[in-house]
Amino acid sequence: MKFVRLIAIAAATVVAASAQAKVAVINIQAAIANTKDGKKAAEELDARMAPRKKDLEKKQGDINALKDSLQKGGSAMSENSKRELMSNIDTKTKSYNRDLEDAQAELQQEQDKVLGELGQKMMAVIDKYSRDNQYVLVLDVSNPQTPVLFASNTIDITQAIIEMYDKNAPAAGAAGAPSAAKPAPIAPTAAPVKKPAVK
Repeated sequence: MKFVRLIAIAAATVVAASAQAKVAVINIQAAIANTKDGKKAAEELDARMAPRKKDLEKKQGDINALKDSLQKGGSAMSENSKRELMSNIDTKTKSYNRDLEDAQAELQQEQDKVLGELGQKMMAVIDKYSRDNQYVLVLDVSNPQTPVLFASNTIDITQAIIEMYDKNAPAAGAAGAPSAAKPAPIAPTAAPVKKPAVK
């Protein structure tokens, strides 16, 4: 009987302790992207990738123009001309897809680099904020694979972390300040060209 009472007291103590434990969630990708450094990085990366994006859009426009020619004049073309045009479309499409993959890989590499730099600073801010506010657990919910099915907005500390980061970051716009955010995708706004080129 005494043993059962001791177990009940221990269980009550654990419940009481866990009731007082503070837990928070953060969308760390959104936090990084919405800091001043993150916004600055998005602009810098967009500017660096703009010529490549423009080149890809031109190539896609050329392919679409060739496809239109094939669709509109295909019935009036000789089989030989049609084959040449289809071959040209296919060659340009393969080249475009390779260039697009290269540009996306380069963009991802640049994003990972700056996210790594900012991530370390962000972790220091999260650590300090959590200690100051007595959180025992902070979960990152930015990844769709995160096993968090529900979290109340009242425990979301994303905005508080952004504000704390910006407040403690070096002067905004200082030269060499690392920055990271997800810029617009490198792919043109039109639907991507698929392989094979012609149906």
